[in-house]
Amino acid sequence: MMPAKRLLIVYHTQSGNTGALAHAVFDGARQVLDVETRLLRAFDAGHSDLLACDGVLLGTPENFGYMSGALKDFFDRTYYPCENKTNGRPYGIFVSAGNDGTGAVREIGRIANGYGWKLACEPLIVRKAVTPGDLTLAHELGEGFATALSMGAF
Repeated sequence: MMPAKRLLIVYHTQSGNTGALAHAVFDGARQVLDVETRLLRAFDAGHSDLLACDGVLLGTPENFGYMSGALKDFFDRTYYPCENKTNGRPYGIFVSAGNDGTGAVREIGRIANGYGWKLACEPLIVRKAVTPGDLTLAHELGEGFATALSMGAF
């Protein structure tokens, strides 16, 4: 029997919007029973968490057209300990944006490229207030990513 796949969800929230999305992503991923899913705040996640996962979902608010400082700190702390050890890892992004969110997605993508990761799904960008429909989309993101991870689709 194959060991369960592991999904890591790393996020930062200031106002609570990205936190609400992260919890919806997590709830969706937990629907896939043969995937072990962990939800960690960016300041609490480290290189051992990243090395132990098979896929990662990253959540951030858009700050000045960029990702949060906390998510950037996660990257800063994990890059060298994980260098050349996570190549090909599938990842996804969810952003709570006051603007258009594309700057945060672009810069996360540039850093993920340095890790050798592969974008596995379309980024979820939620603009302004988080609605029940946005939470449904976040739930579907988590469930869909975990399902694909479980099936070995990445």
